[in-house]
Amino acid sequence: MALEINRLSWLIGGEAGYGIMTAGEKFSKAMIFGGLNVHTHVEYPSLIRGGHNSFGVRVEEEEVKCPILLYNLVVALNKDTIDRHKNFMTAGGGIIYDADNIKLEESELRSDIKLYHVPLMQIVKDTPGAINIMRNTVALGASIAVLDYNFDYLAEAIRGVHSKKKKRNEIMELNVTVAKRGYDYIKKNYNNDFEIKMQKKQRKKKMLITGNQAIALGAIKAGCKFLAAYPMTPASSIMNYFVAHEEKAKVVMKQADDEITAINMALGASYAGVRSMTSTSGGGLALMTETTSLLGMTEVPLVIVDVQRPGPATGLPTRQGQGDLKFVLNIGHGEFPRILIAPGDAEECFYETFNAFNLADKYQLPVFIVSDKHLAVSYKSIPKFDTKHLKIDRGWLLSDEEVKNWHDYKRFMVTDSGISPRAIPGQHLIFRSSSDEHNEYGNICEKGDNKIAQEDKRFRKLDTAMSDIPLPKIYGPEKADITIMSWGSTKGAILEAMEYLKNDGINANFLHIVYVYPLHTHFVKEFLKNAKMVVDVEENKTAQLAGVIREFTGFKIYHKVLKYNGRTLYPSEIYDGLKRVYYG
Repeated sequence: MALEINRLSWLIGGEAGYGIMTAGEKFSKAMIFGGLNVHTHVEYPSLIRGGHNSFGVRVEEEEVKCPILLYNLVVALNKDTIDRHKNFMTAGGGIIYDADNIKLEESELRSDIKLYHVPLMQIVKDTPGAINIMRNTVALGASIAVLDYNFDYLAEAIRGVHSKKKKRNEIMELNVTVAKRGYDYIKKNYNNDFEIKMQKKQRKKKMLITGNQAIALGAIKAGCKFLAAYPMTPASSIMNYFVAHEEKAKVVMKQADDEITAINMALGASYAGVRSMTSTSGGGLALMTETTSLLGMTEVPLVIVDVQRPGPATGLPTRQGQGDLKFVLNIGHGEFPRILIAPGDAEECFYETFNAFNLADKYQLPVFIVSDKHLAVSYKSIPKFDTKHLKIDRGWLLSDEEVKNWHDYKRFMVTDSGISPRAIPGQHLIFRSSSDEHNEYGNICEKGDNKIAQEDKRFRKLDTAMSDIPLPKIYGPEKADITIMSWGSTKGAILEAMEYLKNDGINANFLHIVYVYPLHTHFVKEFLKNAKMVVDVEENKTAQLAGVIREFTGFKIYHKVLKYNGRTLYPSEIYDGLKRVYYG
């Protein structure tokens, strides 16, 4: 096999409590510090201890769009990791493990797989002050040595990860020490013959960020000052980010007693004029249903983040799925407008969250950001966000000066745009805000003609909003053999699968619908109608987006590639599915 430079798929695995996630973050940062790009993928069970955790890191010189199914180098902190991943290793791959603690027969593995025995626990025991969990860091040093990479980048990553911890200097240097001992062990005991080498490139300023972190950062940049939420996997790290930056960003995060309390707290803060948000997953969103209707009736703006996981009920709390699309589109009793945004990567998480706050304020309605576990917790290296063009728009929110000259204030004034002037408590304009149907002043009114006037007014906001709703994104050539349609985090895997198809002489393009509702119906219908073959790609059982498209456009999509086993959809799986469809 020819020597491969700067193309790697690496994985570390072990039980929960072995420091798998921290180790993966350190390895990712070490690669970035050498000028390379990464995309990570994590799997973990709904357990505090035990089970199988894994952290995969894909490394390339250019942007990495998604993880892949196969691994070149695996760090196994237990035998279970080897058993689970040995059939997903590339030819000539390697396994780093501790033979003193893992009994492994060579007959269990393919003959082309290289084994690197490193006495992880013994190195820890021989290092004064080190503790057992640091064997993960020993294995990181061994990985860097196998890859013939500069150890200094790992040391820098270790120091960065531990810099905010108590006794940080002591912990940092202990981790650097055991990592160097793992590195030295490989260099002393093994030939430098692994078929993948990692070499530094020109270092550029990059961030290593997850989708949840990007959402939180986008919210803070948009002027969000209040987050109320209840912890629910996989949305909880949005709360964590707010807490970690509460003082610096001048934001308030309140952990509520439950999701019902959380959304009502957020509604109250928004009613008082503060840009606010709540975040949850499907089960928590179900509890928020009644209050979403209250948002619709009172026309209070709010950004609601739904980080999907497979249901129904508790389902698979820590796994991947896209089963909430129709639920979010129809959440709440009665009819009221909402906007649904489904970002596809970390960059879109940031920019579309910023935009969500402007849309919520401008059109005085709930805006849903629908993400998923894969996007939420996967790290990706990206350039620093370009924020020069971002401007906060509070919509028709009356200033104190405007209030002084306002007479006969109608909070729910019937207008051609559907948007009414919004005042907040304390501005000396009197109005009522009720969950009952009301007239323009907010007074309860059960007259039929008033109901029609207010309902029509509220829905006119969607017509007005279309000028602010971006068109779906199209990737690939205008004319193609296959047109792929999808939404959310399948984006990166689809873009890579398109490259695989291109190598086979099959041209594909991709309609990625970020703004699912309100939908640019005519644009979508015309694009799909002119396609040779349309294939819907989703991570749910019932092809929910295809159903939404048929509902709004009348266009029926016959071909589908669906995955709903709770695991991430890989580009190779999309490629195989598309080829089956194409060749019949």
